[in-house]
Amino acid sequence: MTRYVDEYRDAGLCAEISAKIKDISRKPFNIMEVCGGHTMSIRKNGIHKMVGNNIRLMSGPGCPVCVAAVSDVDKAAAVSLTDNTVLCTFGDMMRVPGSKMSLITARALGGDVRTVYSVQDALKYAKAEPDKMFVFLAAGFETTAPTIAAAIIQAGSEDVRNFSVLSLLRTMPRALEAVLSGKPARIDALLCPGHVTVVTGTEMYRTIVAKRGVSCCVSGFEPADILRAIYELTKMHEASEPGLFNAYERVVEENGNLSAKRAIDEVFEPASTSWRGLGVIPLSGLKIKEKYSDYDAEKRLDIKVQESAEKPGCICGDILRGARVPEDCGLFGKTCTPEDPMGACMVSSEGTCAAWYQYGK
Repeated sequence: MTRYVDEYRDAGLCAEISAKIKDISRKPFNIMEVCGGHTMSIRKNGIHKMVGNNIRLMSGPGCPVCVAAVSDVDKAAAVSLTDNTVLCTFGDMMRVPGSKMSLITARALGGDVRTVYSVQDALKYAKAEPDKMFVFLAAGFETTAPTIAAAIIQAGSEDVRNFSVLSLLRTMPRALEAVLSGKPARIDALLCPGHVTVVTGTEMYRTIVAKRGVSCCVSGFEPADILRAIYELTKMHEASEPGLFNAYERVVEENGNLSAKRAIDEVFEPASTSWRGLGVIPLSGLKIKEKYSDYDAEKRLDIKVQESAEKPGCICGDILRGARVPEDCGLFGKTCTPEDPMGACMVSSEGTCAAWYQYGK
């Protein structure tokens, strides 16, 4: 398997694909890489410099930490400061600024906040400490949702009563529609996230191609994966024939992972939710169904937060829409750094600002 993956990191193969892209690229072309993992790989490997002067690569709303609304962070902080309650979260969420505090600050103030590697860690804590309520902060997209659903089903079957989930889960299609219908810089094509599409399948992009005339290509995360996807998108752009292409066929299938989708449908239902930079998008989130309401932290806990507000001067929302880039922000690299982040895009390991800061322009 290592050799197989290494093929997609081969410098010679990357140079070959890069030359093909430059050879056929004639027209200005704006590609939005939807996923933060793509953004980080592009910057780390210098892919934005390998595609020629006609192609502009733009970041999109595919970082789950970045798109979490300030009100989400405020809710999570309030949960962590609730008596006899433990908040379990992935490490990336710890330093995202809320209106008044981050989760790391909440922990310093006495909140019980524990970083975990999976929802199963939170479930194990709950079984080991039955006198406390454990709340898992579920941030992510369709990739994360199946494991959260499985944990809720397991908790029900094992009658674990001191476990619940604060769902910040979001789904990709309606967010992409919101970005494409807004007013950022023109977007001609989407570099689509391989891991999300493993679950959903490629079908969800067909509406975007048909309705918006925007090409979509599913890509893996190795340099040659991304360059191949850009090459396929460039071919469609030069021919003025928008289309859908799966450049991650070794992993992604047209219908996705049916078992994972069944688990999501069993536990969750669509709900309107707020996205950083995009506002409230109808039916773009996942809430826990009534039949599993015993595991819904929103219903089990009296979560009260004051009106939430973004940090003054932070343009993370504009960056997530492709309207601006990190260097347009007066805080970037000055008062906002990975050591002292002012916005979510500088916090996350998949954040656009973090990628630009770490790997340069």
